[in-house]
Amino acid sequence: MENQVTEEPRSAEIENEIELTEQQRHGEAVVVEEEERRQQQQQRREQVREREEDEEKEKHDDERLRMLLLSDVRDLPVRPPSAIDVNFASFFAPDFMKPGHDQYVYRHANGLCVIGLAPTHIAFKDEGGIIAVDFNVGKSDRSGMKVTGKRKKNAQQFESNTALCKVSTAKDSYIVRCCVKGSLLEVNDRLIKHPELLNSSADREGYIAIIMPKPANWLKNKASLLTLEEYEKRKEPSS
Repeated sequence: MENQVTEEPRSAEIENEIELTEQQRHGEAVVVEEEERRQQQQQRREQVREREEDEEKEKHDDERLRMLLLSDVRDLPVRPPSAIDVNFASFFAPDFMKPGHDQYVYRHANGLCVIGLAPTHIAFKDEGGIIAVDFNVGKSDRSGMKVTGKRKKNAQQFESNTALCKVSTAKDSYIVRCCVKGSLLEVNDRLIKHPELLNSSADREGYIAIIMPKPANWLKNKASLLTLEEYEKRKEPSS
C-alpha cells in the first residue's frame, strides 16, 4: 500500500515533467518558427528591395541609352547633314582671279578635291542662270582627257589658276579654274548636255572637276581658302 502511494506522486511528477518538457519543446519550436518566419520576411524584403534597385538601375540605364541614341529635338539641326557635310571638308575661293568668281573646294579624307561653283558665283545672278558649259579651253579639251589605273596615268598637272571650263549665261561667260594645284583626274562632262545641273545642284551632280593635289601643294593652297564658317560669315550683309 505504501509503495502505491509513493509511486502515484512520482508518476504525477513525471507526467508534469513530461508536460513541461513538451511545453518547452513546443515553445522552442514556436520560437524557431517565428525566427524562420522573420528571416523569410527579411529575405523577401531584401529581394523586393534588390528587385526595385535593379528596376531603377535598368530604368536609369535605359534613359541614358535613349539620351545617347536619340538627340534632344531642340539640339537637332534645322536640316539633316548632307553627304558633303559628312564626308568632305568644305573650303571656298571667293573672287578667284576676278570679283564674283566664287568657287568651292570640297576635300575628301583621301585627299581628292571636288571643284565647283559656290552659291554666290556671279553666273547664278544672271537671268536664266547657266545655259552652256564648254570644257574646250586653253590648248586642249578637258573633257577629252582620260586617266587610267590606280596610278592615274595620263593625268595632267595643273596650276591653281589653270582654266577648267567656261560656263555661259544669256548675258555673259565665265572661266572656272582649278583653285588648287594638282592632277586633273576627271571633269563632269555630263554638264555639256545638261548645264542646268549647275543651276539646280552645283554642289552635287553639278560639280565641275576632281583634282588630286600633292600634300605639300594642298597645304599651300589651303592657306588661301576660306573655311565654311568664314565663307558663311563673309556672305552675311555688313551692318
